[in-house]
Amino acid sequence: MDKDLHTDYETTLREFRFEFSRGGAYTCIALILLGVGLDYAMYPHMQMLFASVRVVVSILIYGIIRAMETEWGKDKIQWLTFVWLLLPQIMITWMIGTTEGASSIYYAGLNFAMYASGIVLTFGLWQNIVFGVLSIVLYVVACSFHPSSFYLHGAFVVNTLFLVMAAVLSAVYTYFNEHARFMLFGLKAELSKKNIQLEETNKNLAQIKGHMLQQEKMAAIGTLAAGLLHEVNNPVNYSLMAMDIALEDPLAQSNAPLKECLVDARQGMQRVQHIVSDLKTFAYRSGAATGDNDFLLERALDSALRLVGHETKGISVTRDLPADTLVRGDEAAIVGVLVNLLGNAALATRAANRAAPAIHIAAAWQGERLRVTVQDNGPGIPPENLARVFEPFFTTREIGQGLGLGLFISYGVIERHGGTLAAESKVGEWTKMIFDLPRAG
Repeated sequence: MDKDLHTDYETTLREFRFEFSRGGAYTCIALILLGVGLDYAMYPHMQMLFASVRVVVSILIYGIIRAMETEWGKDKIQWLTFVWLLLPQIMITWMIGTTEGASSIYYAGLNFAMYASGIVLTFGLWQNIVFGVLSIVLYVVACSFHPSSFYLHGAFVVNTLFLVMAAVLSAVYTYFNEHARFMLFGLKAELSKKNIQLEETNKNLAQIKGHMLQQEKMAAIGTLAAGLLHEVNNPVNYSLMAMDIALEDPLAQSNAPLKECLVDARQGMQRVQHIVSDLKTFAYRSGAATGDNDFLLERALDSALRLVGHETKGISVTRDLPADTLVRGDEAAIVGVLVNLLGNAALATRAANRAAPAIHIAAAWQGERLRVTVQDNGPGIPPENLARVFEPFFTTREIGQGLGLGLFISYGVIERHGGTLAAESKVGEWTKMIFDLPRAG
């Protein structure tokens, strides 16, 4: 883990070093050129020579900046920084040697560069130590052109001690800055990792919440279905028995309108029986019912259509199913998925105000899986929303008209069946929901 962290740190630090080095180099150029004023004040008779050297060094540093902006340069950023920072040191020591040796005020510039390398620039520890030693050596060489500089009680000793102290402080700053940067990067990496874990936890909590809401809904429907079975089945059976007896009466046999009314009433009572039965299948999630069981998708679709009959009223619902629709899975859960998809499709077609609202359900075998499609001719889904329709709590409905969990839960149901639930759409024309189920057996 530490090795990976160091690798990531070096990758991140590469761009950081580039920005700081480039900024430092431009600042260095500005300071070198501004030094013309110091030349004018201290050594006016050498101003033209010093100005020419300053311009040459500035051009060289600018050339290094352009080299750093290449891919090759970014890989060598630390050493290129070392080179451009060493150039003004060489220039300063040349000026010291050309002027007064140890007594020259230019020595202060050597200190500035060493402090900059340790405090501002992202040097490594060894690079900074080498830079400090070279700066001191260059100063000694410059002073050697003026033998009087080496007087033990003169400026040379004081200046050299200050340069040594600057080199030591610069190395210490570099060590602690590097350590602090690495610790900060480690904390950011840890925070990023925690944020990813938190997002995953929030996603899991949303999924749990969605399942709990679904289970509460199932429990409520189950209680309702149980009551309906008890309270409705008996009077429905009595009514059906009475209608059968009435249909056998000679008066009903001879009166066509009466017979037709009795047949319609009997069909209505049978529909009530089917609805109660569908509610029971949809709601009761016993251990046996939630396992892998074989069932006909066509039967599940019939149940779902009856349950959303009030929503699809006035909408043309067509189907194109193969002769064999025997699949394996949780029938009640698949009924729930179909109810959700059909309900959404019905709402979409009504929102589009189509002259001929329509929903088409199709299925076809693809290898060992049955691919099911529910398509409506509603307004479609905009591209920016299409990728989010399966997110928990995402909804385009008005407040109070939905929690945005239906497709999220349906996605989880199909995923548990080893398949995927996908959405396709063409804005202004249609929306298609596609999922697949395993073959029975």
